[in-house]
This record gives sequence, C-alpha cells and structure tokens, in this order.
Amino acid sequence: MTVNYSTPTVNQLLPVAGVRLGVTEAGIRKAKQRDLTLIELAVGSRVAGVFTQNRFCAAPVQVCQQHLAGHDIRALVINTGIANAGTGEPGLTAARATCGAVAALLDLSDRQVLPFSTGVIMEPLPLKRIVSALPACQAALRGDGQGWFDAAQAIMTTDTVAKAASQMADIGDKTISVTGISKGAGMIKPNMATMLGFVATDAAISQTLLEQMVKEVADASFNCISVDGDTSTNDSFILIATGAAKNAEIKTASGEDYAALRDAVAAVAVELAQAIVRDGEGATKFIEIRVEGGIDSAECKAVGYAIAHSPLVKTAFFASDPNLGRILAAIGNAAQFHASLGDLDVRTVRLWLGDTLVAEYGGRAASYHEADGVRAMAPAEILIRIDLGRGSAQAKVWTCDLSYDYVKINADYRS
Repeated sequence: MTVNYSTPTVNQLLPVAGVRLGVTEAGIRKAKQRDLTLIELAVGSRVAGVFTQNRFCAAPVQVCQQHLAGHDIRALVINTGIANAGTGEPGLTAARATCGAVAALLDLSDRQVLPFSTGVIMEPLPLKRIVSALPACQAALRGDGQGWFDAAQAIMTTDTVAKAASQMADIGDKTISVTGISKGAGMIKPNMATMLGFVATDAAISQTLLEQMVKEVADASFNCISVDGDTSTNDSFILIATGAAKNAEIKTASGEDYAALRDAVAAVAVELAQAIVRDGEGATKFIEIRVEGGIDSAECKAVGYAIAHSPLVKTAFFASDPNLGRILAAIGNAAQFHASLGDLDVRTVRLWLGDTLVAEYGGRAASYHEADGVRAMAPAEILIRIDLGRGSAQAKVWTCDLSYDYVKINADYRS
C-alpha cells in the first residue's frame, strides 16, 4: 500500500535539455526486470552530490566521490538488485570496470562516469551481465518524459511505485525545467537513507553554487525522512545542471535567480522524499512531525527524529492507538541525540495531534479526551506538532507507521 501517492504520467514529466536516459534488462538479480539505467549528460554539464554517512559505504559511493573531485561528469550508470556493498576490493574493481565499460561506449574517460548500485548487500556485482547490457541502454537513450518515466521504474527495488517529479521556474528571461527521480522504501533514515535520488535542471549555475545547493536541498528533503531508522550503505543524491537553458550563469547565492532555482529543485526533492515515506515498506500512514520553539533547528530535528525512529510510536500509529505517552517518552529521549536538550524543561512542552492539544505542563492537557485521540489517529495522513517553548527555531521530519508487512517484506527480501 502506498499512502496517497501515484507516479506522475509521462506527460507530467518535463524533459531536461542535455539529459538522455536509457534502461534495459540486464538480469542482475532477477530475470525480465528492467534493472540497468544509463544517463548521458551534455558537454559542459555540472554535477554535485551528497552521499551516505554509513562507514561501510558501498564501492560505487567511494568511486563516485573520487570521480566527482574532477567535476567533468558526462554519464551515470545505475544498477538495481545488487548493492555492491560489503564487497571489499573486488567491489571497487567491479565499480571501476563498470565506469570503464560506459566510458568505452560513450567515448569518455573512466573518471567522467559515476556508478550507482542498490539492492542486496555483500553479494558480488555481476559485471559481465552489466557490460553486456550497456549497449542496449545506449540504444534506448531518450531525452523526453518517457526516458525519465522508464528510469524511475528501472531504479526500483522494494518500491511499490516509481517516484518522479517535475517543476518549472523563471530565471531572468528564461524558463528552466527541473525533473527528478528517486527510489527507496526501506532502510531509510536521515543523513541519507537506502535511497537514490537524481535531479536535473537545464539552468546554468556555477560548480561552487551547485555544490552548495545540493547540500541545502538534501537537508530540506531527503535528510528529513525516516522509515525505519537504518542508514544504508549506498545512499546518493545527485544534482545535475546542464546549462542548456542559456540563462545568465548563476554565480551568487544572494540573488533572486539562485533562490528561484533552489526553490524549484527543493520542491522536486521534497516531493521525491515524501514519496519514499509514503511508499515505506508496509506503510499505511504518512506522518508529518513539526517541532517548533527550539533553540536551533538541530535540536528541533533531534526531537523529530526521536519520534520518527521510535518503534513504539510507529506501531501505535499503525494500530490507530492513541497511546500518546509514547510520544512524550520519545521527546524526552531526544536528549541522547542533541546535548542542548539535556536541560529541556518538560513543563514548557506542548504536544498536538492534528488540532487536538494532547499534553502541556508536563502531563495530559485538561481539555484532552481519549475520543479526540482516536479520531486524530484514524486518517492516513497525520500531523504531530510539538512546541518546545524555549526559542523560535523549527524543523520538520516526515515518517510513516510500522506495520506487519514491514517485517514480512524484510524477512523475505533475499528470497
């Protein structure tokens, strides 16, 4: 079940000049499944990325980080089924060889190619199948909405729906396009999760500002989601700017052009990030956690994460059980994740479920009735709002409930 999300149609996905995508069936882990994607970028494209914080980061992540240092990226290759993580030196060799095969096909250097993998950890990458299938990817390259649509489907693993989004924005006298795809449904936690995200725009922007923007956007989107609190080994979010729109190159972050582009990119990234939560493995509810009144946004996020990661909270939401003391316990537990919360005065904290005040002054609100909580927990989309009462900072975190199906999906993942 996916909570209030459906994949955009082909016609809803904007082409991005300078980007072509092609997919094919490589038989990487399962037969008759599109599992290999090639993305070709025009000359002069700029690319920036952020990656998993997991110390066991996968071989393709390591190779991506090395190749991005050279900046001149012209192609991306993405396989599903096998993560090429926990594979040691042979995994690095396979990731580099994949780049070499793409480079030979497109007349590039190896370091102009970024590799990405997602799937089962600690299994070797079937390099021969990938190399053999790459010419079919090249033959399928196309720059229209169908190319994006096909790629969104080809990067899925346990996802039940493909995830894609588009936006337009005016920059100077030019209208620019932004389109992106992502995958992810489990092993999702802030600081990137088991997710891949690729967003491209035809706007022209300096490399330095693109690198700034990808971090800002990640912090406002993919780093605000949690399904199960597990950070994966392969997480990657890539932002591409081809410059094909021919706007005056954005060279300063203080102007209107940077803000307009950032807002459009962020809108796409937020839609993709929320789609991951809505498609959380076994999820039946989408939950937004707003934390206000903090000293800084970091402590607000720490409170949000503490709630979003709590199995006790998440299972209560699955059951529509207003056992709301679990949320208070999670708020109190957040001091483990942010030092400044060690002096949190619970008497200043207020908690709402929807528009129902649940707790204040350190306990149950006098106006709260169990029936109100039951009603508030029934919908498929739920808002939790917390006011810490100690400042003006705020933050949002998006999560989902934890159901029986989550266990079933992950218990059967390798079968």
